[in-house]
Amino acid sequence: MSVQEIRAFNRFYTNLIGALDYSRHLYAPYTLTESRVLYELAHSPRTDAADLRAELSLDAGYLSRILAKFQADGLIERTPSERDPRRRHVALTARGRTAAELLDERSREAVGSLLTTVPAADRERLTAALATVRGLLVDGARRPPRAEDVLLREPGAGDLGWIVQRNGALYAAQFGWNADYEGLVARIVADFAQDHDPHLERVWIAELDGRTVGCVMCVRDETPGTARLRLLLVEPEARGLGIGDRLVSAVVAFAREAGYRELVLWTNDVLAAARGIYVRHGFTLVAEKPHRSFGADLVGQDWRLSLRATEAP
Repeated sequence: MSVQEIRAFNRFYTNLIGALDYSRHLYAPYTLTESRVLYELAHSPRTDAADLRAELSLDAGYLSRILAKFQADGLIERTPSERDPRRRHVALTARGRTAAELLDERSREAVGSLLTTVPAADRERLTAALATVRGLLVDGARRPPRAEDVLLREPGAGDLGWIVQRNGALYAAQFGWNADYEGLVARIVADFAQDHDPHLERVWIAELDGRTVGCVMCVRDETPGTARLRLLLVEPEARGLGIGDRLVSAVVAFAREAGYRELVLWTNDVLAAARGIYVRHGFTLVAEKPHRSFGADLVGQDWRLSLRATEAP
């Protein structure tokens, strides 16, 4: 591929996504660079001005002017950094977070509209091609993934299907489980999609550098006042970043806020890493029972966490 071909693609793509007139494209009073700074402030704990400058490779004076504009608009507050008083800590105000959320929503809508022009059968090819481009251009130069790069978000279109597909594929590859397990996951996900109370039930998706790498669910249990944690999964290449801990923490916090008295889960003894996470979060093993499921001999385990303040670990 020649330099001219890459430049031609860049011109095509910037025109396609409206990057040359980003503010008009998203009906927002911010340029592409300003919007990216807002995104980083909303999604990353690295909020010192120096860290922002390094992360986005921005000129110090240019970033300073952007932050000054944001402060004048009431979007941010700047204070001395606790880590280093010579640095400036930058945090979004409530108004700033609203602006960032609006930009994110409009960006998703714009990309969604773009995808409607791609036939459904070709979208997987498009996703794979984009991943290939990213991989080739950063191979050998990309920094290793960091815990702070992981974003927990609500599921979007296709994410529930991803949960079914990745559970089926991953557990088949790691433990040899058959299609019975994928069928179980499909029923759990279908029940959630068809009838769930957003105040009492929720799904979290873990995203790393634009890739979906994990998930978990919190649903109502048959026992009144009890929530059930289900389908915790972290992709093998994303393990070691604390994603499982963050997903379980999200479920525990949500269940407490929703008013549940306890949180329960069912797992199998072969899932040692997941059981370690449950122990760290205060779950206790209350029952074990051997069973034959998914084409394998397993030991099922029931775990429980009290959410009452007096019993909380």
